[in-house]
Amino acid sequence: MTQAGRQSSPRNSSGRNSSGRNEAKGGAGRTNAGGFSGRGGSAGAGKRNFTQGEGRPFKAPKPREAAPFDPDNPTTAGDFDRGQAARPAKPFRKPGSNKPGFGKAPGTPGALKPKAKPARQYGSKAFGSERFGQNLGPIRKPGRNRGPRQEVPQSDLHDVDGVRLQKVMAQAGVASRRVCEEMILEGRVEVDGVVTTELGMRVDPTAAVIHVDGIRIQLDETLVYMVFNKPKGVVSTMEDPEGRPCISDFLKNNKNKGERLFHVGRLDVATEGLLLLTNDGELANRLTHPSYEVPKTYLVQVRGPFPQGVGAKLKNGVELEDGVAAVDSFRLVDSTPGHVLIEVVLHSGKNRIVRRMFDAVGFPVERLVRVKVGPIGLGDQRQGSIRNLGRQEVGHLLASVGL
Repeated sequence: MTQAGRQSSPRNSSGRNSSGRNEAKGGAGRTNAGGFSGRGGSAGAGKRNFTQGEGRPFKAPKPREAAPFDPDNPTTAGDFDRGQAARPAKPFRKPGSNKPGFGKAPGTPGALKPKAKPARQYGSKAFGSERFGQNLGPIRKPGRNRGPRQEVPQSDLHDVDGVRLQKVMAQAGVASRRVCEEMILEGRVEVDGVVTTELGMRVDPTAAVIHVDGIRIQLDETLVYMVFNKPKGVVSTMEDPEGRPCISDFLKNNKNKGERLFHVGRLDVATEGLLLLTNDGELANRLTHPSYEVPKTYLVQVRGPFPQGVGAKLKNGVELEDGVAAVDSFRLVDSTPGHVLIEVVLHSGKNRIVRRMFDAVGFPVERLVRVKVGPIGLGDQRQGSIRNLGRQEVGHLLASVGL
């Protein structure tokens, strides 16, 4: 091949030709059709130039196609954006639809039991800073006193010469004054049995009856409420002519030792446990009156084994010398060789009622402890000690007898 043929061959024209090398050395550089500069040029050696080329107009990239949105399948748009194929949406299934009885009308055989609606939760709790009374559960009121709450105008309850309602509540230890105002606006406060939702109301602290979340606020600071964990061998009286240990012996170091107190109910000498002390005569009368049916919880220790059927007999009622008596509930707590511990709840206040009932079924009581009266329990209170009830405990106790 001649020298001219070699110079015009495709290999030489596309690759190493003398003219290309000379242009690179000369620094003028070469620009291809795409607008990228080749090697050459001292300023931009080794770098690409993204400027628009001379012979070809610049075209902006096409925008990605927007995914169609299907209202019946909202997941398709997101799948298109991620470059995935559209997936069919999962069919919606109601919780519990796979359970037997789902869809049946309530009350029919095999139908699911309706779930109880949870109690309304508030941001702040009345008497929330107190140590005692935090776990007393919902307010229990006598059935005959239940009824819908009423809403009346503020003017019907307003006392011009009284004290602002939120101030009375704050002084009673409910919460701060700001929180008490929120409670009033939320409709959680009752004055004399009716709901008030307006700020600025004034009440007479000596005469008004105020409830917050159903809890009665005791505004009379002269009234005392205490719990005594009575030991065995102590007589349930304030004074004993025979010189036996009595309740007043345990009040000597108490700050309320000068108060004239009543003991609510009685415990015999051999029985231990909870005894309420107060100077509130109305509360004491209601707690002991059978019409209010205040429940009392006892722990009973008897000799074992304890056969089946005896608990049902106690619940159905046993015949005593003064009539038929029955327990409200019966539960086996613990069993050890030769001994059984049982929890019973009853509302009867008859003398030695628990001992007489267990004697009637053939299991004499070895040890008897009362651990709860209404909503008030002993907890971990030391035997022989006396403590004052918290305001929340007092409110639950008053509500249990309709006060």
